[in-house]
Amino acid sequence: MRPSRILLSAVLLVLGLVIQVSILGRLQLPGATPDLLLLMVVGLALVYGPTGGCLVGFAAGLLADVAPPSDHAMGRYALVLCLMGYAAGLLRPEGGRQRSAVSALLVVAGAAVLSTLLYALVGALVGDTAARHVGLIGLVFSALLYDVLLAPFVVPAVMLLARRFDGERAVVESEDGNRSGLGSLARYRTTRESSPMPAYKKKRLPGLAKRP
Repeated sequence: MRPSRILLSAVLLVLGLVIQVSILGRLQLPGATPDLLLLMVVGLALVYGPTGGCLVGFAAGLLADVAPPSDHAMGRYALVLCLMGYAAGLLRPEGGRQRSAVSALLVVAGAAVLSTLLYALVGALVGDTAARHVGLIGLVFSALLYDVLLAPFVVPAVMLLARRFDGERAVVESEDGNRSGLGSLARYRTTRESSPMPAYKKKRLPGLAKRP
């Protein structure tokens, strides 16, 4: 990742963690807690792609694992957000620009459901059975509801910042991809437009003189 991406990701993740712990974690909502870090990872992954999303997700999860009041095994949430960042990056739109808000909400909804199920599965493997006592279905439904409601205020802003820090590179890559995607037809048209038709002179037949 480029230094600009690392800097922006670090600032956003630290800010998101502070809000997550100090505000969202104290709301005492029924079921799950709104996952601001997940939304930031999804927003960055939709611009940076699978590799960048994987790295950002791992860093975000690791911050959540070490931040108090952490009550789960180290690396558990890092694994979950790493996979969610990679999966969201695979759905990165061309040029890092979403054509509709519905597609971004669908990505967030899928990430909310899968991250909750994966977190519970990893917890079951390491002996954490807290999800069984709370109710896995209630956790999945509440996580889906809270994250989808919060996503329109977070994901577009994160994607906008990511594109601004990247400059015009994503747009240029998208335009180049469109041009190259036209294949030989585009090159043929460009060649035809750039090179004028040669003017052919009429050939005279040998032995015929020019009439006055």
